[in-house]
Amino acid sequence: MVKVYTIQSCPWCAKVKRFLKSKDVEFEELDLEKDPAAREACKKMTGMDWAVPATTIDGVNYVLDYDKEALDKLLCL
Repeated sequence: MVKVYTIQSCPWCAKVKRFLKSKDVEFEELDLEKDPAAREACKKMTGMDWAVPATTIDGVNYVLDYDKEALDKLLCL
């Protein structure tokens, strides 16, 4: 399952979600502002506080920000 760590005020988070929807990729959105466990998982994965958007499929490999090429590669699109 694709997971996207986000915050509500992040324009890049919105772009990643639109990009995934345009590719018909199902994903789970995890809002770091509302979910302390998601915030901790994202920090553990990236090593950074509030690193958004962070997109992953395995909790190890991830793409930060809105990088279409990296997202395509991560998701094998």
